Amino acid sequence: MRSAFIRALLRVACDDRRVVLLTGDLGFAVLDEFRAKCPTQFYNVGVAEQNLAGVATGLALSGHVVFTYSIGNFPTLRCLEQLRNDVCYHRADVKVVTVGGGLAYGALGVSHFATEDLAIVRALPEMTVVAPGDPVEVEQLVPQIVARSGPVYLRLGRAGEKPVHDPGADVVLGRPTRARAGSDALLLTVGGMLPVALEAARLLEGDGVDAEVVSVHTLKPLDATGIGALAARFPVVVTCEEHSALGGLGGAVAEVLLEAGIAPTFRRFALPPGFPTGVGSQEYLRAANGLDAPALRELVCSLTAVCGARSARALAHSAKRMTASQ
Repeated sequence: MRSAFIRALLRVACDDRRVVLLTGDLGFAVLDEFRAKCPTQFYNVGVAEQNLAGVATGLALSGHVVFTYSIGNFPTLRCLEQLRNDVCYHRADVKVVTVGGGLAYGALGVSHFATEDLAIVRALPEMTVVAPGDPVEVEQLVPQIVARSGPVYLRLGRAGEKPVHDPGADVVLGRPTRARAGSDALLLTVGGMLPVALEAARLLEGDGVDAEVVSVHTLKPLDATGIGALAARFPVVVTCEEHSALGGLGGAVAEVLLEAGIAPTFRRFALPPGFPTGVGSQEYLRAANGLDAPALRELVCSLTAVCGARSARALAHSAKRMTASQ
């Protein structure tokens, strides 16, 4: 995803001199081409994330569209006060970009687990929150983020993610993007869980469950109307995120469903509150923490079985009433 981000940002920056990229002393191999082609639009602020946010705000208030770039928690949680008081309060055109969302930097331990960021940043006033599911979404969303006034948080994976959507897919900021059609269960994903949900949907085919998979890449503002209309079509709805179950996509969707009076069987497929277990690769940590495709398949199967039993009981009760009335 990060390579797709740099490609898209470079295209925009070459045509728009307002666009500036700041790094917190990392990502040089990825950023080499940007620095070479747009040398006056690139600054290394160093390992000083609070200062990174302050410099970005100053540049934005001087007429620039500023992207800050660092790993996971560093340009968000480490400088949360600066994001709130400098960036958000002034509605500055600062786009905060993190790489390694979720457990992507799992070999480096808890300090590099970005598993509470969506909940925390989502609560900041004026902040748009975007977490694309694949490189296609990244490349299409970056120009829209540049065009969007005010603060934006863009959460990316690390590297090597494969495209899920066709290159011509229509990805619109603020509107979920369908990745797979289905009829029995709805899997709503955010960020890097999109491929996991698609793999689970393929596994579920063997269980006779037809799952629809939708990427909710824009967590804020959330498309409440669109998600409500989607959820109303399915007996089972599951949100999927590489993030704490508190305050992320699951919480946001639950708010929408409850306020709209939509009542499918609903579950959050997410990390439990607390720190994730273990240290290792992203794939290892997903499996160790019950966040991989087989675990998602098991959850959906259990929910569809409950719904099936409930429907069977309802039909039997209806038939019994009809017989009694005769």
